[in-house]
Amino acid sequence: NLELVESLRRGTTQGSLLGVLDLTITSLGARLLRRWLTQPLVDLKRLNERLDVVDLFYHDTPARVRLRALLKDVSDLERLGSRVVQRVARPRDLLGIRQTLDAWPEICGALEQMSSTTAFVQELLALDACQDVVDLVAQALVEDPPATLASGGVIRPGFSAELDNVTVAARNAKEWVANLEKQERERTGVKSLKVGYNKVFGYYLEVTKANTGRVPEEYIRKQTLVNAERYITPELKEYESLILNAEERILDLEARIYDQLLEQVAAASKRLLALARALAHLDVYACLAEVALMHRYVRPELSEDGELHVVAGRHPVVEVTQRDEPFVPNEVRFSADEAILIVTGPNMAGKSTFLRQVALIVLMAQIGSFVPADEAHIGLVDRIFTRIGAQDEISAGQSTFMVEMVETANLLNHATSRSLLVLDEVGRG
Repeated sequence: NLELVESLRRGTTQGSLLGVLDLTITSLGARLLRRWLTQPLVDLKRLNERLDVVDLFYHDTPARVRLRALLKDVSDLERLGSRVVQRVARPRDLLGIRQTLDAWPEICGALEQMSSTTAFVQELLALDACQDVVDLVAQALVEDPPATLASGGVIRPGFSAELDNVTVAARNAKEWVANLEKQERERTGVKSLKVGYNKVFGYYLEVTKANTGRVPEEYIRKQTLVNAERYITPELKEYESLILNAEERILDLEARIYDQLLEQVAAASKRLLALARALAHLDVYACLAEVALMHRYVRPELSEDGELHVVAGRHPVVEVTQRDEPFVPNEVRFSADEAILIVTGPNMAGKSTFLRQVALIVLMAQIGSFVPADEAHIGLVDRIFTRIGAQDEISAGQSTFMVEMVETANLLNHATSRSLLVLDEVGRG
């Protein structure tokens, strides 16, 4: 009902809280932000640690801008690493891992230049940059590998002596066959002699009927045509075998070398995952700072005192989507003495917006985000219950009113003194 990750009517991210907050650059960050939104924290220490990092990026715009630019070169390291571990990674997946790891030292450079740091930043700077993986992939793969292994040409020359020897032998054999026609014409004096190839006989030498008398003794007749004879020689068959076997051998060797390469990269999977998580967190923190600046959010003051006080609070989604008129901010105050508020007013006065806004501001604070207000003191809640809108369940013999009463009873039975309950037009049936 709070439309956290998708809107109720359209079922899209646009019109939801995620649609407003998600300015992440990477798919790593996008996934993490969605997870945070659906799993808010109740741990005051961890929340303040998150807010400290968002605050850091909020006040250091040059560092934030530079970091967000560098994150554009980052691939989905988490998924690519998983593909490597499952041995289904393609050559371009490995290239994506290498390019991401190449960006890491620059990201660390940007973090080191920040005006101040936090424990989170120090942890990032201490991570292993996996330079061994970068070097291995750079040495093993060609600069722009094909999409699959099927066509070959994946392994860089110089990486495997065995593969290089087979490749050179095949190339030399092709050159020998290419030069054979000219060489045999000069040796036999038959100017019309041709070297050809077909799938049935392989390579052959073709001589016209008029010149068969000048054919050397070592030529072996293979096929007779109307105007010509086709011959082979033992040497030609030897080179043909080299050429045809080499292609298959090259593909087999490349597949074997590639499997070994995946094995070695998979051995670094834990370090790659640590970097992937660091990049995801970095992206989310920089994104939340960007959103806070863009929409004039403030850092909430968190406590466990059970009080809630928001000055000039705004609904984060409504203020962005309805730009034709300015959003009218609202104040809300809960304390130990005043824990229940009844909001009244005519239709279209903004009661539902106000109710949802309070719940969203609390939730945003409890993922470690700044909030849309001029000032916010938030006593952490353990749960947020919403009882908004209802439909009757005729099949279960329950009217709209009955459904609302069952849901309200459920809510009262499961709430604690630290829960936030939002009931919109309850019992109107």
